Amino acid sequence: MGRLKNKILAKVLTRFPGLLDKLIEKAERVEVTGTPWAAVKKPLNRSKVALVTTAGVHLKDQKPFNMNDPMGDATFREIPSDTPRERYTITHDYYDHADADRDLNIVFPIDRIREMADRGEIGSIALSNYGFMGHIDGPYIDTLIKKTAPEVARKIKNEGVDVVLLTPG
Repeated sequence: MGRLKNKILAKVLTRFPGLLDKLIEKAERVEVTGTPWAAVKKPLNRSKVALVTTAGVHLKDQKPFNMNDPMGDATFREIPSDTPRERYTITHDYYDHADADRDLNIVFPIDRIREMADRGEIGSIALSNYGFMGHIDGPYIDTLIKKTAPEVARKIKNEGVDVVLLTPG
């Protein structure tokens, strides 16, 4: 019943964004200190680019994000850049992703990034990209901030990525 409720709520909030605004007003705030970005240090046509999404994107053969826990899921999925289009899926009940199911590029622009690399507009695509589920609440916020996000940041840095494109769901 929980998943069905989440999907219905996502559809209602999509159609009535004022309700979403009211929910956001009541949400617990997380204060972030410092600057959560860094300046690009070299031209894009020489930069390695990675995608990170909070849209619940992962591969069909990977474990789906946990939709049964009302606090969400702070884990991530590593997504190789050379993955064929038919192997992607979205597991995320907290937004209406019907359009993204038809065109994954709406939330995970892998085809657009590939095209940019082919045209020489970016240097290359990272070997690995990353999918998170954006609905994270309660104690999982701490897990995300202290564990999973830093782990993904280390992986991205170790691969020599210069630019990360973060896409929401």
